[in-house]
Amino acid sequence: MVVLGIGNVLWADEGFGVRCVEALQQRHELPDDVQLIDGGTQGLYLIQHVQAAGSLLIFDAIDYGLAPGTLKVVEDDEVPRFLGAKKMSLHQTGFQEVLMLARLTGRYPARVVLVGCQPEELEDYGGSLRPVVKAALEEALALGVQRLRDWGVDVRPRARPLPGDEAVTLPSLEMARYEALRPDADSACRVGDERFLR
Repeated sequence: MVVLGIGNVLWADEGFGVRCVEALQQRHELPDDVQLIDGGTQGLYLIQHVQAAGSLLIFDAIDYGLAPGTLKVVEDDEVPRFLGAKKMSLHQTGFQEVLMLARLTGRYPARVVLVGCQPEELEDYGGSLRPVVKAALEEALALGVQRLRDWGVDVRPRARPLPGDEAVTLPSLEMARYEALRPDADSACRVGDERFLR
């Protein structure tokens, strides 16, 4: 079983999927047969993980054309259609292709669930999740945990600290640290520097 967060944490709400998997690991203990993956923007490099998954739970920022922070759960054959319907970034087309390739090779998960969140802001390099999307992360996490339990996974609240070397995301990019150490928008332009955009 694979739980996959895809997206780029350096581009505001684009990092939603990765932040969900990060929070799941920080707050819950899962059996060894559940693999948590920060898929980033790896695209086709994720194929072996998808092919090996009997069940696949995906978290991602998806442009559904809804109000920011709105969650939508999509299942099974509908998932590739939503990942490619309205592309926001290169990772979505790449991951849609991963699913198609897995199906073509005959090694496609029996169950696929996508928990997607409508982003508010993507064009903020170095930014973090917007408040409305960060609030939606809590509900997305609850939906993901419930789905895992429905699949028979023993999900328990974390009782022991997570060793740093087991963290699904790099310690330097962990959300609390990332938000605490990044410069504010006035100190570090995050939408493009006028000196180079003329």
